[in-house]
Amino acid sequence: MSIRHDWYQSDAKVVVTVLLKNAKEKNYKVTIEPKHLNMTADGYELDLRLYAPINVERSFYKDYPSKVEITLAKQAGIRWESLETKTASVAPIAPPPIHKKNWDSLAKEVEKKEEEEAQSEEALQRLFKKIYSSSSPEVQKAMNKSFSESGGTVLSTNWNEVSKQQVEVKPPEGTEFKKWDEI
Repeated sequence: MSIRHDWYQSDAKVVVTVLLKNAKEKNYKVTIEPKHLNMTADGYELDLRLYAPINVERSFYKDYPSKVEITLAKQAGIRWESLETKTASVAPIAPPPIHKKNWDSLAKEVEKKEEEEAQSEEALQRLFKKIYSSSSPEVQKAMNKSFSESGGTVLSTNWNEVSKQQVEVKPPEGTEFKKWDEI
C-alpha cells in the first residue's frame, strides 16, 4: 500500500504527518525511539532512521480521521537538513539505463512480417488453384458446392459426401456465423 507522509519542524519539535485514512481500523502502531521512528498499519510500514536524536518521553502521536500526526521532541534545538539521517554505507542508486529504440528498424521488421504473411496467403491460394485445376470435374464440383453453401467456411474435395446434402457452415473456433440479412 502506498501512503504519503510529510514532515515539518520548529526549533523544539519535528512533526511527521502520515496520510492514512481511518488509521484505527487499519490497526496502526507507532514506535518511537531516540534515533528511530516506525509506524505500521495493515499493509503499510514507515521505517525511518532519524536525522538527530529525539526526546522519547516528550514525543507523542495522535490519529485523526484522515491522518496520523507524530510529534517528535528534539533533544537539541538544531535545524534538521532532512527527516532521515544520511548514511555513508548506502551507495547512490544509478539511474536505469536508457534504451534507445531504432524506430526505422522496428518498422522494417513489421513490414517484413506483413510481407511474409502475404506470401504465405499467396502460397495457400496457389495451392488451392493447383488442386482445383488438376482435379477431376467431380472434385471441382465438390469444391464449388462446399465452398459456396458453407459461406466459405468449408472446402471439400469429396463429391460423394457433398452431393448428398447441403454443406453445413463451420466457422473457425471462437467465432459465429451470421448471414448478411441477420446483421
